[in-house]
Amino acid sequence: MADVEHRPLENRYVLLDEDAEIGEEQYVDHEGDRVLFHTAVSPDYAGQGLASVLVRGAVDDAIASGLGIVPVCPYVKAWLPKHPEYAEHVVEPAPAHLRAVAQHTRQNAGG
Repeated sequence: MADVEHRPLENRYVLLDEDAEIGEEQYVDHEGDRVLFHTAVSPDYAGQGLASVLVRGAVDDAIASGLGIVPVCPYVKAWLPKHPEYAEHVVEPAPAHLRAVAQHTRQNAGG
């Protein structure tokens, strides 16, 4: 089974199969919320439910840290309604959240 590891200095969670990175969830924190904006799993691991494992790990960690969950990534937007146990932690994306994602993306472009 793959493991989810939080890498806060990189603003992402990684999905590991032994030591190999096979997926990631990128985020930015904004005013007490964790904005999840990009989910990816290697095509070699597609169809195994690993994106769900990754998102659940990221969401559980953010909630444990006292953060709201802001779904910007289409996968996360689709995943959360299927998991109503998280509903009380979901924060609808606001313009400020989207600006935080855009700023983070610009700052990290090219590297």
